[in-house]
Amino acid sequence: MLHSPVLLEESIRYLITNTSGKYIDATFGRGGHSRKILDSISKDGVLLALDKDIEAIRFAKENFKDKNFSIKHSGFEDLDSINIAKQVDGILFDFGLCSTHYDDPSRGFSFNEAGPLDMRIDLRQPKKLEDFLKTIDAETLANILYQYGDEKESRKISHAIIDSYKDGKILNTIDLAKVIKKSKTRLPNKIHPATKTFQALRIYLNDEINNLKIGLNKSKDLIKTGGRIVCISFHSLEDRSVKQSFAPKKISYPKEIPLNNEIIKEFKVVAKKIKPSVTELQRNRRSRSAIMRVFEKI
Repeated sequence: MLHSPVLLEESIRYLITNTSGKYIDATFGRGGHSRKILDSISKDGVLLALDKDIEAIRFAKENFKDKNFSIKHSGFEDLDSINIAKQVDGILFDFGLCSTHYDDPSRGFSFNEAGPLDMRIDLRQPKKLEDFLKTIDAETLANILYQYGDEKESRKISHAIIDSYKDGKILNTIDLAKVIKKSKTRLPNKIHPATKTFQALRIYLNDEINNLKIGLNKSKDLIKTGGRIVCISFHSLEDRSVKQSFAPKKISYPKEIPLNNEIIKEFKVVAKKIKPSVTELQRNRRSRSAIMRVFEKI
């Protein structure tokens, strides 16, 4: 299926405050948000997009010919490589995985079709899921499944994965999904039994949460006063990291220093916990967990 950008109208409505401004789409994907941004700014406005997936870069170069658009083969954790400090009017982060990754079994994200044990978003990254499974121990894997997937049966699943992989029973993503399903005591009603484990493995392998935190911190140095940062998260770890990143910073002094504690507030909340409409949910089931928050530099 084609990738449908989540919260498209809402995100761009909050993002664009100056039609002649500079904007960054930090997660290009298949360009749904980027196209909407370009349609919303004037010819004097500028859009720079980033993506670490080479397929996204190829798609952009083939389909985006706008003179005020450029794209960089890079993740948002490298935002500091863009030398436009305090000049950007808006930055958009959509932390969801592009639908085309799930639909292309060769990328290793799908538990519906057999694919290699890969799961790399950036194919320049040397370590695949298979390399990870060769060296990981059951306890460490269980902690990863619980921390990044909120998988309640993490220990049972981790032992099943490790034992099955060592026995040569996990050769592709379908094998992995079957082992996960078989090891679970209770099967979920609304999602595939392997959903949480696959999510956890993907997040860990691609260091997604750490990169998210780095990218958000670096975005603060690029945004100008009055500029906005729009964040679309898809699970609690992402959303919690977003809230913490933009929360006011408290500076506490020791009792012997005669100074009052300080609260430093760099951003104000413009919108919080915006979710997809009923119409969007009916059109795109993958949007069901999306949460959008908007912050403005003060």
